[in-house]
Amino acid sequence: LFDGIYPFYPQQRKAAVFDIRTIIVIVVFLTLACSFLLIIPGIRGRARLYWTLRVLLSLFVGVVIVVVQFTGDWETGWVQANTSYKSFSHAQVNVDIGLHIGLAGVNVTLRGNPVNQINETINYNEHFPWNFGADYDRSYSQGLEKGLPSPILYVAEKFSMQSPCAVHRQYRIAGHYASAMLWVAFCTWIISNILFSMPVLVYGGYMLLVTGAFMIFSLLSFSTVRNSPMCLIQIGTRTLHVAFGGSFWLMLTIGLLCLVAGITVVAMHHLNLDLLKAFFDLREDKAEEYQEMPEVFVNPHFVNKGL
Repeated sequence: LFDGIYPFYPQQRKAAVFDIRTIIVIVVFLTLACSFLLIIPGIRGRARLYWTLRVLLSLFVGVVIVVVQFTGDWETGWVQANTSYKSFSHAQVNVDIGLHIGLAGVNVTLRGNPVNQINETINYNEHFPWNFGADYDRSYSQGLEKGLPSPILYVAEKFSMQSPCAVHRQYRIAGHYASAMLWVAFCTWIISNILFSMPVLVYGGYMLLVTGAFMIFSLLSFSTVRNSPMCLIQIGTRTLHVAFGGSFWLMLTIGLLCLVAGITVVAMHHLNLDLLKAFFDLREDKAEEYQEMPEVFVNPHFVNKGL
């Protein structure tokens, strides 16, 4: 306190699931999708449906690969409990405490039930990064200096380097390699689109398989954190448990979708190439394929003269 006034800290808060980078990525891909929808009326016949399905599905895969890099719900957990609000205070508050773990750090959310209790507004969301180039312990120390509520500091302390839980290094390395594999998957996604447009359909199918494989590898990399036993996070009389969140299951779904799409393209290339070309709007007319000669008209006057 400074003359009875709480100090103001201008640091920007990071959202638990969405932040400004996520919004930028979504806007970029939505712009590409809207641009395609403006030109889709110029495509005639059944090919219009095929083009729409291919382009929108491909854009959806691309935006998911990039967006999950910045989301904070690879693992999530919530608990409602009665707990102390500040250190050296016996005041008890009823709060919802949320833990959101991403590839680059952890978010701790504290929301009161109701929000206004003990003459304060209890609605916090604090981010503690552990990606390479960031100092988790420094962020935790800054939280101590700001005087964050005790439940937030208690949960954040579980992931610090000095914590007996010893999960900081595991989460940091697992998140780093998962992020690297997702960027490789994004590159192979771009290559697959280039191969489909050249067109080299079967190799585009192979690159889709590689894209799906790297997505699955990123999930396996992140799931290695479960090999280390997690310390109990005891909030009052309740225990906070975490489970895989929306980003994890979304990435699993998109990875399996890429694998299925890649297998389908490769199988169709060997079993029914004409149907595959029709889906990619590459089927040629028989007259053009065999270069058939058009009908010839002969003047009978020249035939009668032996010419």
